[in-house]
Amino acid sequence: MADTDTPEHPLFAAIYDPATAAVERTLLRPHRRYLVDDLRGPVLDLGAGTGATFPYFAAEGPVSLHAVEPDPHMRRQARQRAADLDLAVDVRAAGAESLPYADDTFQTVVASMVLCTIPDVEAALSEVARVLRPGGELRFLEHVLDDGWRARVQSLLAPLWERVAGGCHLTRRTGALLAAHPAFDVVELDRLRLGVTPVRPFVRGRLRKRARPATETRR
Repeated sequence: MADTDTPEHPLFAAIYDPATAAVERTLLRPHRRYLVDDLRGPVLDLGAGTGATFPYFAAEGPVSLHAVEPDPHMRRQARQRAADLDLAVDVRAAGAESLPYADDTFQTVVASMVLCTIPDVEAALSEVARVLRPGGELRFLEHVLDDGWRARVQSLLAPLWERVAGGCHLTRRTGALLAAHPAFDVVELDRLRLGVTPVRPFVRGRLRKRARPATETRR
């Protein structure tokens, strides 16, 4: 029996790369490079989608790379892209709310336009904090709710957009959520006038996982 909780968006997965090709070559390129710059230690690509960030990981050099992607159609494309790039990456069928890794596994977690699609963002961030090592980084690029008339347009389009765009939410305040999370310190957090309404603006930055309080390390 199929798992009814597994997201499956075959049409969206099929059109995603062609639909975003021009934007990937132009607007998004410097921001994806930002996400992979000077990586250290084991890395997790959170919600890899079709593997859009894989070419940047490959260009950055050898790193112990892992990825999760719950949608089987996107996961298949991600694995094919990794094979085409000759990129060693362990792509697992898992959602961000329940990561199949031990505590303190990764030095870096990269989230690129994925937190908009995760049903329970709070649970996902708790999982990211769990699998990150103290001092490790969460690097992110996410579109968020805009201001003024653009926010009203996003709110109007949101129900339809969620159905046709793979569960993507247009009205999340992801930047504020990330900045307020108790497990992290903000290293960088920038709001970018990037994109076109309704997918505008973006937030980009880095969070560092806080060291555990001494009481947590005692046995």
